[in-house]
Amino acid sequence: MLAIQPHPQTLGCRSCRSAFSPKTKPKITSKAVFQGLYSRQNPPLSWDDARRNLACIFMGGIGTYRAMLAADRRQQRESQMRFRELERRAKEQSKLSAIEQAGLEVESFENQIDVLLSVHKTQGETWDWAVLASSLPPPFPQKNSYHELRAKQRVLVLHPQKREGSLTLIENARLQDEQAFQAAVKSHAEAKAEWDKLKKLACRILAGEHKAYIEALVELSPLAEISDLGSQIHFTVESSNLLKCALKVNGSQAIPSEVKTLTSSGKVSVKAMPKVRFHEIYQDYVCGCMLRVAREVFAMLPIDTLLITATADMSDPRTSQKLEQPVLSAIMPRAIVTSLDFHNLDSSDAMESFFHRGNFKASRKTGAFQAITPITPADINQNALENMGFADLLASIQRMRGELKSKITEFNPVPKTTASQTVINSTL
Repeated sequence: MLAIQPHPQTLGCRSCRSAFSPKTKPKITSKAVFQGLYSRQNPPLSWDDARRNLACIFMGGIGTYRAMLAADRRQQRESQMRFRELERRAKEQSKLSAIEQAGLEVESFENQIDVLLSVHKTQGETWDWAVLASSLPPPFPQKNSYHELRAKQRVLVLHPQKREGSLTLIENARLQDEQAFQAAVKSHAEAKAEWDKLKKLACRILAGEHKAYIEALVELSPLAEISDLGSQIHFTVESSNLLKCALKVNGSQAIPSEVKTLTSSGKVSVKAMPKVRFHEIYQDYVCGCMLRVAREVFAMLPIDTLLITATADMSDPRTSQKLEQPVLSAIMPRAIVTSLDFHNLDSSDAMESFFHRGNFKASRKTGAFQAITPITPADINQNALENMGFADLLASIQRMRGELKSKITEFNPVPKTTASQTVINSTL
């Protein structure tokens, strides 16, 4: 039962006295108010005292409720402030992500251009066909009893009463060793077949077989990157020391038509690539592809000279249709190609080191390639004669003279003389 004690600080308080007015007098029965209030220590309260004490109790509850409401409002405000803070941070994060995405997009564009302009800087492995032709076959695998010995070892350390399945365990280990041996035999058969194929191909290449050259270029595919960029390559073997290559470069597919840059606000600016800039990239890419083909061919085949002609799609001024036209042709000797510093050279400038046909100055002015007449194998001999020294020229003339004599002998064989004719001639 509740015992109402008069509050020493609130009895007679003006606010307490004004809390209950006749109009707002609560409906409280005397039984509810005074029951249990009388005792020897606490004399019975009058109605006015009880009214003042109840008012103090009610005002304390209202204050607590108001404090709870205020705390709830503060919590709501803190939650709202936290929400707004998180929302602001989320916007900053999304903005940062947008900047990062824009940077990544521009970086991807720049990397694409760099890949096109650096296609000549990489090269596949160098093939030593003499080593392959003299190589030994892979050794036949040996059968071992690794799992069986391990099983026997485990059986030996077991308690005699726990060795009841030891024979089965050892037999399973033997089967596991047999399976491993059969897998090794299968791998050896595949490796031996590959070795035999490469050995035969090496012997054919060292013998100068033209078909073997083409098989090596096709099956070992050292030029997959150029093909992936949209270019097409066709090889023709002219001799054991001369290879002719037709390279079709698809610049419209490989080179982007737009330029992407990053603004100061972190956004991507996309503009159409200028015609002159597009042609500069196209020209460097064509020259780079030619250098890359030369490097891969010389790394794979024992030839001395590569005759390569690049073609591109050009607009016919009469019909406005796309026609495939030769735009650059070059004779690339092995000695010159292997002496170049491919990591620091400019691919277009490097073409000046070779005998070539292609008008770069006119192409840069007009922003388009100029059609040319491709170099032929006959031009290679003429170019070699022009750059030959006196001693080499004299040796070449003597060699050609011997070849002419042998040809004349083949076409005009010397008639065979009989024994009677020899006797008659001797008597005369």
